[in-house]
Amino acid sequence: GSGLAWSMAGTRGVGREAAAAAGSLPGKRPPEPEEPSLLGAPGLSPGPGSDPGLSDSEESVFSGLEDSGSDGSEADTAAEEEDGASSDEQHSGTEKPPGQQAGTPSPRTEVASVRLEDEYVEDSSDEEDIRNTVGNVPLEWYDDFPHVGYDLDGRRIYKPLRTPDELDQFLDKMDNPDYWRTVRDRMTGHSVQLTDEQVALVRRLQRGQFGDVSFNPYEVRGSRCPQGLGAPAGPGPTPLCSSPQPAVDFFSGDLMIHPVTNRPADKRSFIPSLVEKEKVSRMVHAIKMGWIQPRRPRDSTPSFYDLWAQEDPDAVLGRHKMHVPAPKLALPGHAESYNPPPEYLPSEEERMAWEQREPEERRLNFLPRRFPSLRAVPAYGRFIQERFERCLDLYLCPRQRKMRVNVDPEDLIPRLPRPRDLQPFPTCQALVYRGHGDLVRCLSVSPGGQWLASGGPRAGQPCHGGWAGGRVLRAHPLCSGSDDGSVRLWEVASARCVRTVPVGGVVKSVAWNPRPTVCLVAVAVEDAVLLLNPALGDRLVVGSTDQLLSAFTPPAEPAAQPAHWLEASEEERRVGLRLRICHGKPVTQATWHGRGDYMAVVLATPGRSQVLIHQLSRRRSQSPFRRGHGQVQRVAFHPVRPFLLVASQRSVRLYHLLRQELTKKLTPNCKWVSSLAVHPAGDNVICGSYDSKLVWFDLDLSTRPYRVLRHHKKALRAVAFHPRYPLFASGSDDGSVIVCHGMVYNDLLQNPLLVPVKVLKGHSLTKDLGVLDVAFHPTQPWVFSAGADGTLRLFT
Repeated sequence: GSGLAWSMAGTRGVGREAAAAAGSLPGKRPPEPEEPSLLGAPGLSPGPGSDPGLSDSEESVFSGLEDSGSDGSEADTAAEEEDGASSDEQHSGTEKPPGQQAGTPSPRTEVASVRLEDEYVEDSSDEEDIRNTVGNVPLEWYDDFPHVGYDLDGRRIYKPLRTPDELDQFLDKMDNPDYWRTVRDRMTGHSVQLTDEQVALVRRLQRGQFGDVSFNPYEVRGSRCPQGLGAPAGPGPTPLCSSPQPAVDFFSGDLMIHPVTNRPADKRSFIPSLVEKEKVSRMVHAIKMGWIQPRRPRDSTPSFYDLWAQEDPDAVLGRHKMHVPAPKLALPGHAESYNPPPEYLPSEEERMAWEQREPEERRLNFLPRRFPSLRAVPAYGRFIQERFERCLDLYLCPRQRKMRVNVDPEDLIPRLPRPRDLQPFPTCQALVYRGHGDLVRCLSVSPGGQWLASGGPRAGQPCHGGWAGGRVLRAHPLCSGSDDGSVRLWEVASARCVRTVPVGGVVKSVAWNPRPTVCLVAVAVEDAVLLLNPALGDRLVVGSTDQLLSAFTPPAEPAAQPAHWLEASEEERRVGLRLRICHGKPVTQATWHGRGDYMAVVLATPGRSQVLIHQLSRRRSQSPFRRGHGQVQRVAFHPVRPFLLVASQRSVRLYHLLRQELTKKLTPNCKWVSSLAVHPAGDNVICGSYDSKLVWFDLDLSTRPYRVLRHHKKALRAVAFHPRYPLFASGSDDGSVIVCHGMVYNDLLQNPLLVPVKVLKGHSLTKDLGVLDVAFHPTQPWVFSAGADGTLRLFT
């Protein structure tokens, strides 16, 4: 505040000097000649020609503010300059009164100094820029108005359009390098940037220093000049010295006997104070009542405290709970005496036996010896080692006794129901279907459960890769050696081969149509899918199937399709072939939709055309995907909803066929997915992998596996769900089929119950290949398996 006032004073002085130099204003008295200033600063004098009766507009010129009513024309300025020049010439010619010296202040100078003091006393304008003229009014009154006050002309001073919030202040702080010196003017609502002089003034005031830089508090600047230094004579105040005088200490550093002043002591110094007496009486009463405790003498003895005194003794880590004291040294016995009894002295045989033993096996660490006197006992050789071991015992001693957890190993295993309580499920081998000359790759059961279809490779055809025992097989030598590459149809109850249909190639997949009113089998052979009518069962069903296929009318303008539908020739129809769907690329799997009209096919080719969907009634084929997501291993239709599950090597994707979008992506955390099966309810999925894992997914729970079963020792080739019973099975290259109980509850808050119930063995390993496919009977708790030994087995 003082620095701003000094700057305002300097501004006013400069303004008055400029007005005096330019000449008098119109209608005013010519200015007096400039007199020497009393303070040595010519800019601080208001000028002897100032008139106290000036108007507000005229006074604004002298106060440093602009006059809003002056027009400021150049003609008036020139006239003022001429008048000022003439007045200066007149004053320059005026003679000074006699007896007045150059250094003596005149009475007019004294009046000017008095006017200066009065002006600063009455002036209330302490701000550098007074724009708001609301006066001493709280600015909170203007919170609900768009303005904060009025200027000198009566115009409103409006607030900024947008008040900066914390985010704006933060951005301004990051971007503006002068943010630290920017303050907000409450009178105008705008931000003001402090100058270097103002910042220096604030820092001096914060340090408790004086606002003026040139002021030195350790010097005496108001001392009068000594005699003989040009002190002026005559009336008036004595001017101050231009050069400061050093400060003189009033008190000396010497020890003084007499007091500084000879003023007599006051009377109150000899009379007791009544106020102090009342205070003392109140303190005495408080001590008697016990409100104030007297100070006790401090005990000089050091006090020690326990670090663990504040701990809860009942806590698990409490110090005093199950505390273990440090081990104590064993007391010496007779054997350690320098003169032990004869029975403690070892014989020569005992000495040799002690030396031959290991140090850990010795009962004593020393051999007892006898000495004639205690002075004759030599130094103990293991003294340092034993002291070190004792220090280790004290340092490494446990501070708490650990309770040994006696856990029964059976408690760690989850409590599962007994398998006998989960019947029925397959327990033993009932039938063996023999007839294939080599491995049986795939099998399928008719919807009624009366017939069984199986297929195998042709002679000389290699297997298209796989994963066996944790390693990739490019061309397994076992996949060759079949007699004719045919599809065999078996009667389930008697294990009799009813019919053999030669297809002339490697049978990759066999799928029976799930509709009971249609007798149709889809066989994937090389690059085509053959639709066979085996002519088994009811003749009406066989006839309606042929009638359904022959009722198709080709469109007038056939559309371009990724596959070609070809009618079978007359010779092929005798064998049972009805339609041939050619793809141009090898087919690895063919599976039917639950209604029997759609069929999904997996092709062994990279790109987006790995999966095709065929419609039997309209004989149309389409590719549902625009781009590929890795190598597709298996596909399956959702039994209830319009979903298609596509299993690649590392993931299983669930697509919505109507919306044509990806719904979920399951991550089984397996190296290579080999097989896929969907629960009949549609909410659970199991996947088999070549790294001996069976992964169970709960689609309503998470995209991560609900349970991972590692019951097999080698790669899994096939998994399957039973359509009616809560059973699922898996076949592996270790030659076994593991049947598990998988109960899925209708309550969504209850997780599925998975219990392995039976391990079925019967297939013999043929060069690291075991069970290649499994399938459940549609109505009975039976399971079929196809093995690399060329047989099919039924477990009931």
